[in-house]
Parts: sequence; C-alpha cells; structure tokens
Amino acid sequence: MNEEKFIDWGFPVDQIFLAAGPCSAESEEQVLETARALADGGVGFLRAGIWKPRTRPGSFEGVGRRGLAWMDRARRETGLKIGTEVAEPAHVEACLEYGLDILWIGARTSTNPFSVQAIADALKGTDVPVLVKNPMTADIGLWIGAIERLAHAGLTKLGAIHRGFSSPLEMRYRNAPNWKVPIELKRHLPELPLICDPSHICGKADLIHIVAQEAMDLLFDGLMVEVHPDPPSALSDAAQQLTPVQFISMVRHLELSHEQSESPVFLNRMSGLRDSVDELDSQLLSLLGQRMDIVQEMGRLKTKQGISTLQPHRWQEIIDDRIAKGTRLNLSEDFVLQLMQSIHEEAIRKQEVERVEGAGLD
Repeated sequence: MNEEKFIDWGFPVDQIFLAAGPCSAESEEQVLETARALADGGVGFLRAGIWKPRTRPGSFEGVGRRGLAWMDRARRETGLKIGTEVAEPAHVEACLEYGLDILWIGARTSTNPFSVQAIADALKGTDVPVLVKNPMTADIGLWIGAIERLAHAGLTKLGAIHRGFSSPLEMRYRNAPNWKVPIELKRHLPELPLICDPSHICGKADLIHIVAQEAMDLLFDGLMVEVHPDPPSALSDAAQQLTPVQFISMVRHLELSHEQSESPVFLNRMSGLRDSVDELDSQLLSLLGQRMDIVQEMGRLKTKQGISTLQPHRWQEIIDDRIAKGTRLNLSEDFVLQLMQSIHEEAIRKQEVERVEGAGLD
C-alpha cells in the first residue's frame, strides 16, 4: 500500500487506511463505546452517519447536529480521527464548525451533479479531505465528474469509495461489486486513493471479510466498515454491521497484496504467462475484426432485402448456444452473456452504419 498518498492528509496510516464505526450515531453512549473499543484495537478512524438519507420517509434518519458533538467528544477522549457523510451545504457547514477530519459524499448524492456542485461550492477555501462514493448506477463518468467538481473547487485531498451498485437482479450481495468499474476508475485516476466499503456491498455481516480480502487483493488503499457495539439493536442497517471484536479480528487476518515481487522465479514465470496472454489477446482481436467484417456483409444483405437489423430469434439462439459452450469451458454464464452483449452491440452499430451509408443518408 502507498502510505505517501495519505501523508499530507494528516492521518496516521500504517499499511492501509481503516475507518470503522456505526452506520448511524444513535446515542452518545453508543458512539463512545464504539470509539473506545476501536481505539483499543489499534484502529485510527471513527466513522458514523449523522444524517441518514433513507429511501422511504418514516425510517430513522439520523440524530443530526448533536451527533457531531458526540463524535467530537469521542475524538478528544480516544484520539481517533472522525468523519461522516454530507449531502447538502448545511451539513458541510456543521461539520466544518466541529472540525471533522474527513467528509464523504454518499452514493445517492454523487448520482446528482447539482447536489455535488452545491457541496463543492460550500467546501471552497477549505482543505478538508473528501471521499466520493460511487453513484448508485455503474456510471464511471458520473463518478469521475463528481470528483472533478470537487477538484475544480480547489480541493486537493480527494479519494473515492467503492460501495457497489444497485441491481434489479437477485444476487448474493446487497449491491453488485462490479469490480471492473473501480479498476477502470483507477486506470483513469491512478494516484487517487481508493477505499472499499464492504458493508454496503455485502448487506450481510458474514460476507464482509470475503469482500474486504478481495479489495486488498485488488490493491485498494483501505476499508470503511460499519461497526456497532450491538448490531441487532442498530437503528439502521443492522444486518451488515460487525461488532468491534469481529472487525478487529477481520483486519488482523487480512492478507495484504503487493503490486510487485522481487523473486526472479516469479518474475520469469509471470513474464512468460503475460507474453502468452498478449499473444492470445492479439488473436482474439483479429478474430473479432474478422467477425465484424462478416457482420458488415450481413448488414449489406439485410439493407438490400429491407430486413431489420435486429433479429430477436437469432439473437436468442446465439445467447443460448454461446452460454452452453462457455459453461463447458468453465466460463461463467454472466461473463459469456456480458461478452456476447458487447459484441452484439458493436455488430448492431456496424450494421446500422452500413444501412445509413447504403441508403445514402450520411
């Protein structure tokens, strides 16, 4: 992990950035109990929700400003840094008044550029670190745009939090991890610290260690985990919160990955495997190019016969056949489906271009 990314933020970071605490600050006693347990376990950062943007009215929506006083007391007693989520300028103003050490923008807020801009404007002239959670949908442009709005406001201590994406599909997790999106964010912004929020990805406490370890394997810079002294009694997201003991145990059992190895045997073997992957990728791209040439010819024939570009029955036949073949090759159904959908989208695009050009509409 790259400790130097956090040096000018003023945070004591050992190997990874760790923030833990309740989904919601519920009482002064609860906040202090959590903070003391985390401090005793060597954790340096207390997180807690003060304002809770709930999906439906009538749910617990946080204690508001008085919770900041509880967190401030916890900081003074334990030495922990403190942070919370902000969703509007009034939240920012209250947090700045109490001198919070870090703020973050939640998934619902990062989805709305107007809200992000309002927060960015409220933060102008400050140097507080701000983390941006991914939007609800897997829109990397929206995620990057939120970060850029803060940067354009003059903020320099920025980072991102991956908390998964909403999905209509039944799945193991509460929010789809969709790891390719944060990986792509890292490609676009390689120096940006990237934190994982396994609590919101999982939605279940017993899955958090799996996702936390996967984040470490993917070289994330840290974790933000929801921790409560008595999870079953939590007023929000009870199912996804760990006890302090469970959290500290999980952290101690994490295996930290490294980007490089100095072992000559490893480097030689990896070099050979990478060469093989490069060669196969070249072959795959060549085959895809040939496939698209055939697709264009099919488009010409369809245009001449006045046949629609999309052939639903043929497309369903392709999907059923390719998934069956992929399964026999130990490829997951989801992977094959996504691959074929991408190929099909490009094929449709090429055939539409062929139709327009053939009709002389360009």
